[in-house]
Amino acid sequence: MANPSFLDNRDEILRLDVSNALGSIEQLGSQVQHIWELAQAIQLDDSYRQVSQVVVAGMGGSALGTHVIQTVFKEELKVPVLIAPDYTVPHFVNEHTLVIASSYSGTTEETLAAAADAHAKGAKIVGITSGGKLAEWLREHNYPALVFEPTYNPCNSPRMALGYSVFGQIALFAKAGLLNVGQAEYEQVLAAVADAQLKSAVSVPQDENLAKVLAFQMVKRIPVVLVAEHLEGVAHVFANQINENAKTFSEYRVVPELNHHLMEGLQFPDANESTLLWLSVRSDLYQTQNQRRVELTEQVLDQNHIEFVTYNTTGRTKLEQAFELLVLGSYASYYLALLNNQNPTPNPWVDWFKAELKKT
Repeated sequence: MANPSFLDNRDEILRLDVSNALGSIEQLGSQVQHIWELAQAIQLDDSYRQVSQVVVAGMGGSALGTHVIQTVFKEELKVPVLIAPDYTVPHFVNEHTLVIASSYSGTTEETLAAAADAHAKGAKIVGITSGGKLAEWLREHNYPALVFEPTYNPCNSPRMALGYSVFGQIALFAKAGLLNVGQAEYEQVLAAVADAQLKSAVSVPQDENLAKVLAFQMVKRIPVVLVAEHLEGVAHVFANQINENAKTFSEYRVVPELNHHLMEGLQFPDANESTLLWLSVRSDLYQTQNQRRVELTEQVLDQNHIEFVTYNTTGRTKLEQAFELLVLGSYASYYLALLNNQNPTPNPWVDWFKAELKKT
């Protein structure tokens, strides 16, 4: 394991982080600001506000925003929102469907194919991308598009562009009249991100920095993120960041569903005691019964001798808590990557897989 002071030394960190993933994490707030300002110029006609369902065609990091929207805004969304992580969109897609084609690079083959399928089905289409073939296709078909230059994502990895991908999609949903998110909510998110940055940044020493403490605890462990309700989508992002940044197997579990089956599985194998580390995320915005369920689940973990860390969210709104947890997950996964002696940005197995696919 690395020297405990390693994560406090910016120069040492950047010798391993040659792609500057840290710069992308630190500029999450700037990403939010950049995409929000660009989105104000997007004009959607009334037909985009009269849809009966929304389908987001996106893969991996380009679909993370949808996962967050689905749960943070569960009680606000008046139409179903689905993700189509494939080459086609569902059969039900028609002229009453809003399809958001989301590809950070603009070259994702599945998203390009799904957009074409949606076009053939007569859907209302809008796109979000940094350019590439998707931007060209949207222009050719005269579809509205939120095209951004990823100025504040120096490592240029889609999963490190959370401000662009998550808040960019939120901005598009708001433009379509599907979410009530305006200047006030935007400013609250910026404040929440800034506050979370102050708690997890490299300049904050380990004994005062939960993200660093978590990273050390997760070394040689399988992290499991425990959440409920509005934080489910963010837990998906958190586990995804651990998978890709830290090259570490991770997953997330949701109350109350896990209380109906997973707790029995904590007994075996015996290695659970040494290999699992749970992060239990509490929120005073959970329903009272789910708050109690989280506490009781922690007791079950304790009685099965499985280590867990409790994190109490501080944001005043669901959206603030979501971005608070996004920041924590980004930093914790980043620090774990460094402790694993990994450059956080490259995805060698994904790159290998894509190269092999092109051979067939």
